[in-house]
Amino acid sequence: MIAVTGANGQLGRLVLKHLAALTDEPIRALVRSPEKAQDLATGQISVVKADYDDPATLPAALEGVDRLLLISGSEVGKRTPQHVAVIDAAGSAGVGFIAYTSLLNVPGSSLILAKEHVETEKHLSESGIPHAVLRNGWYIENFAGAIATALAHGAVMGASGDGRFAAAGREDYAEAAARIISGSDLSTRALELAGHPAFTLGDLAAELSSHLGREIPFNNLSEEAYTGVLVQAGLPEGFAAVLADSDRGAAQGALYSASTDLRNLIGHPTRTLGEFVAESLKNADDAAT
Repeated sequence: MIAVTGANGQLGRLVLKHLAALTDEPIRALVRSPEKAQDLATGQISVVKADYDDPATLPAALEGVDRLLLISGSEVGKRTPQHVAVIDAAGSAGVGFIAYTSLLNVPGSSLILAKEHVETEKHLSESGIPHAVLRNGWYIENFAGAIATALAHGAVMGASGDGRFAAAGREDYAEAAARIISGSDLSTRALELAGHPAFTLGDLAAELSSHLGREIPFNNLSEEAYTGVLVQAGLPEGFAAVLADSDRGAAQGALYSASTDLRNLIGHPTRTLGEFVAESLKNADDAAT
């Protein structure tokens, strides 16, 4: 039995798709609100309630589970206790192997986002449960907002300078997670999952310029100024600060790695910046017609 937490999220749904193609084993989709996720249910996939914030739901959800994919929560500031609750429940349920979606370059990362991953990795290590830490790089889909801003205002904005992002597609990370949790290697290890080729926001601006046939500059702002831009665009101040901090870290190499773990695992190239930009612009054109 393989279980996947956060199975109704964007990554979780893709993981389920890949798992169904990779294994005939039963799969348990753990979700906060089963009534909103019944479309996930198949003959192979069952949908079960498991709420990070309600530990009482976890023992039944994990009963009989052999392998668990713990997809990190989305609520920054609440994730450590949420993850700890799942890991502790998994230990009590006799789960034999856990894969956890962490962040590239943890534990040495300076990013605000890294702290809870560091704490979760530590607890996972102390649990004694064999595990694989999947240190995911930036999702290339994270740059959709930058593209939308560039189309609206004629410039790519950020605070990452010449820092490179070793980003890959959400589909790539989902396939990697599915291969790890369904594979034969149940040893404890950490993988740095980076996309190739890496790129800067200047490269994103150049790619947009090439596709659009007009100059799209990259305006490199200070971390504080970029936070202000994001708040003005409607993002909550706390979330804007996290994004700006991520750019600050990227300028210092926090979101870059030369690791080939991801390509080796999935057996094909990761989604490229050029592919993502072309698809994003096509979608923008389709939406406008």
